[in-house]
Amino acid sequence: MSEENKPRTLSLKPVPKRRVDPLAPRRAPVRPSGPARAKSVSESAPKAPRAPAPRQDAPREWARREPEPRYAEPRYPEPRGHEPRDAVRTPAPGSSNAQAPGMVRLNKRMADLGLCSRREADEWIARGWVVVNGAPAQMGWPVPHDARVEVLPQAQHQQNARVTIVLNKPMGYVSGQPEDGHESAAVLVQGERRWREDPNRSRHYAPEHSRGLAPAGRLDIDSIGLLVLTQDGRVARTLIGEDSDVEKEYLVRVQWAPNGPQGEGVVGENVQAVFPRDRLALLRHGLSLDDQALKPAQVDWQNPEQLRFVLTEGKKRQIRRMCEQVGLHVVGLKRIRIGRVVLGSLPVGQWRYLGANERF
Repeated sequence: MSEENKPRTLSLKPVPKRRVDPLAPRRAPVRPSGPARAKSVSESAPKAPRAPAPRQDAPREWARREPEPRYAEPRYPEPRGHEPRDAVRTPAPGSSNAQAPGMVRLNKRMADLGLCSRREADEWIARGWVVVNGAPAQMGWPVPHDARVEVLPQAQHQQNARVTIVLNKPMGYVSGQPEDGHESAAVLVQGERRWREDPNRSRHYAPEHSRGLAPAGRLDIDSIGLLVLTQDGRVARTLIGEDSDVEKEYLVRVQWAPNGPQGEGVVGENVQAVFPRDRLALLRHGLSLDDQALKPAQVDWQNPEQLRFVLTEGKKRQIRRMCEQVGLHVVGLKRIRIGRVVLGSLPVGQWRYLGANERF
């Protein structure tokens, strides 16, 4: 076959594709230059609004929707098994709303039974460690006096881990929180300051024993002697509760100062010989502080310059203020006993643990 009669083929070269940057801004189409096309009369005339096509399921007349408030509360679906938020709740039996005469709050009842303090009771109730008549207790429940209150072992283990410290407080320390530049006596509760002759050597010191200690019966900064610091609410309630009648014994060194410690007639030796007996009777009973009558106290001469006080209450600076009312000035005050716990030979500035068998 000659070359003229051979079928001719058209060879096409592939056109390279143009890369388009997806992030590049798109350009608006360019209208070719030239005179603008004139609009027809039908195009320039205003058009009437087009009515929406009716739907088969749509109502014939459109209902106007009321606008919602701008700050309307959002509506969320109620979780399953819960009552609506606006439902009126009926108080459950044992709740504070259903309290009846002859009932007492559970935390107070537990404190009255000596189980713990009110604060501890609230903590145990919140953790589910308290059972009343076989049912888990709830916060704020009022219970009758004959209710059966049980405490789970977890609460007892927590309570047994709490400690009570017996400290011989030196002068210059405050009993509670630090104030006026003076340190709290609790800073003395350290391992190296523990009394070597502590009868409770089986109990080992741990750093957590120095935390959360509260004074159960204060001593002012100028007083020394027996100070009890505790983590146990039962001990605090026993010693400083409203109905506490635990005895506290003090040795008080005094001067006869009928005109004040800076006035005339101050006697510092053989004070017993010049002190009127009727005023000693007033110290025992008949004085008032803060417009409240004081409870009877035991007051006797220990030696010519020192009195022995036994009180069953503890107002702020009570002994010093009592002595001022009868013409005495206190120059030294030392507490030596709280209930059945005595200071003994515990050195100044040292401490020991309250024994498991010791009771106030």
